[in-house]
Amino acid sequence: MKFVVREKMFAIGDDYWIEDEAGNRAFYVHGKVLRVRETLELQDPSGAVVAVVHKKLLSLRDAMTVERDGQVLVTVKKKRLALLREVYRAELASGEELEIRGDLIDKEFDIEYEGERLARISRKWFSVRDAYAIDVEREDADAAMLIAIAVCVDRLVAKEHGHDDH
Repeated sequence: MKFVVREKMFAIGDDYWIEDEAGNRAFYVHGKVLRVRETLELQDPSGAVVAVVHKKLLSLRDAMTVERDGQVLVTVKKKRLALLREVYRAELASGEELEIRGDLIDKEFDIEYEGERLARISRKWFSVRDAYAIDVEREDADAAMLIAIAVCVDRLVAKEHGHDDH
């Protein structure tokens, strides 16, 4: 299942819909303002919160967390000692790790678990420059979590490369 994400949507204080490939509203992004740290809520169409994305405050390296029901589900940060190209990792609360690799700046990357692709993020599927797709490839995958991870990577890469205008 593919989901369409508009790049500029993740500004704090802005609210947007993420649509599925058929144009149906799949997730609502609610940017929380007046918070000490960046906070974005990902809600299902009924308004139930399915994930909360936070920028981690006290961290040696930039990191973001994805929470569900008040518990940290995953922490996303740049992988240390990734030679030649950027690799991020998403460490699940269970201790398992997802790898995020590819062309992160141009948004052509994969989210993998033990070498198996769970989702592909691609801007190539669109002629519109400010949109990219998240293609969740496994039926049993947690789409909300994978979308939240992609959002974290997008924001962390933008900040690292001085493009933190969203």
